[in-house]
Amino acid sequence: MSGTITRRTALALAAAALLGACGGEEQRELKQELDQLTKDLRGRVDPLPQVRPYEPVPYTAEGLVDPFRPERIEVAQAGAARSTSKLAPDPNRPKEPLEAFALESIQMVGSISQEKETFGLVKAGPNLYRVKRGNYLGQNFGVITTIDESQIALKELVQDSGGEWVERTSALQLQETKR
Repeated sequence: MSGTITRRTALALAAAALLGACGGEEQRELKQELDQLTKDLRGRVDPLPQVRPYEPVPYTAEGLVDPFRPERIEVAQAGAARSTSKLAPDPNRPKEPLEAFALESIQMVGSISQEKETFGLVKAGPNLYRVKRGNYLGQNFGVITTIDESQIALKELVQDSGGEWVERTSALQLQETKR
């Protein structure tokens, strides 16, 4: 039995030596090529940039009113709540499905005319919707004012920096599709 173990060991060592010799030749050629390509290269590290000394900036706003004081924030919020603009949206109006989408994510893909009324075809998410004048689109209380073959015009209500509601006009342009 000891003879078979030594024979197996000898065969395994011979196979390993043959495989090692094959791999060594490839490695030797690769090392020679790398040595040839990198013989003229020398590494160079740029010097570190000059560090400027720290110059402290004095805080001069100690005597001014703190804009983050809770009393100031509450006064500003109370002023916004008191503003009763005629343009303010009706909070009790039921929302339409297309008001859940940002206006930028809605695409006009066509229009249909039926009985002297023009409808717009819009794509929001994976679904296609038919809209008409007076429907709401987008998250800024946008109401459709006109629909033609090339665009859907909207009137949106947004708050300005003072909390007042103002109107702005927007439009969805017809998106040309590639076939």
